[in-house]
Amino acid sequence: MAPTNYPSLNIFFLVVALSLTACARKANGPLAYVTNERDGTISVIDLKSDRAISTIKVGARPRGIQLGPDGKTIWVALSYPTNQTQGEDKIAVIDCDSEQIIAKYDAGTDPEQFVVNHEGTRLYIANEDAGTASVTDVKANRVIASMPVGLEPEGVALSPDGRWVYVTSESSSTVAVIDTASNQVITTFLVGARPREATFYQDGSRAYVTAENGDTVSIVQTSDHKVIGTIALPRADEGLLLKPKGIALSADGKRIYVATGRGNSVAVVDADNQKLLQLIRVGQRPWGIAISADGKRLYTANGLSNDVSVIDLETNKVVATIKAGDGPWGIVIKP
Repeated sequence: MAPTNYPSLNIFFLVVALSLTACARKANGPLAYVTNERDGTISVIDLKSDRAISTIKVGARPRGIQLGPDGKTIWVALSYPTNQTQGEDKIAVIDCDSEQIIAKYDAGTDPEQFVVNHEGTRLYIANEDAGTASVTDVKANRVIASMPVGLEPEGVALSPDGRWVYVTSESSSTVAVIDTASNQVITTFLVGARPREATFYQDGSRAYVTAENGDTVSIVQTSDHKVIGTIALPRADEGLLLKPKGIALSADGKRIYVATGRGNSVAVVDADNQKLLQLIRVGQRPWGIAISADGKRLYTANGLSNDVSVIDLETNKVVATIKAGDGPWGIVIKP
């Protein structure tokens, strides 16, 4: 007997599927966006239910990711797949409602991380292969400045007042300081070996720089861009493998949270006495790190286990693990 077709039933399931997709995209509450560098996608995670609700295809090895100044868009660095030597070299803008790319801005060769200024008019981009930082005029969609900053630049951070941009360079173990008024490097200073990321204290008086191979976090006085202290994390020869990468500060500035890469943990550091308080085990190779707007939870993008760990910051325990795409790299939260 030939199989019976039920066109009305098929239509029903199609409508249900489309409705679920629409609901996913209109989740009521905070969302996390996670770049997956190996499969060229962004995972969209509903932070109320702790589950992935959508996948955005962007291609071209997405890594650095930022929430747009308008709070309605996500900006992501696109370079090239790991098996290719050429790619887009763009910063893409994704509309959060439609989950579609609505703009692309020029960058240098192999952009890895970037920041958008507070006004949304300038992009400051670390171009890893080129060894430069470039400045893109958003309105004109044109690179208006490009400057050497060191070997393999990666991390980019904007001071709260918008005056300074810090760019970390892995292979030269330096941080270049860009004056946003002149778009020029005004000084460069040494930090620990293979610096990965930088972040500023809330009032802009200090900055913190992670050093993957130095097993340290440098404390920088931003009034003169001098290193005034170093937080030493346990080294491999001390029985632990901690490779500081992503970094985030608690809202009150009393705690520093550091993703340790191959250490498969998040280090909790007391900002006042600069002592390691605890190591929280998470997924494999945590890279990007972000704290919820209410300061209660911390999220890590785990590049080898292909998931996101959710940490309750009251108990410092992992309370959920969320499946992501292939090679989670960066993470940003939209409140």
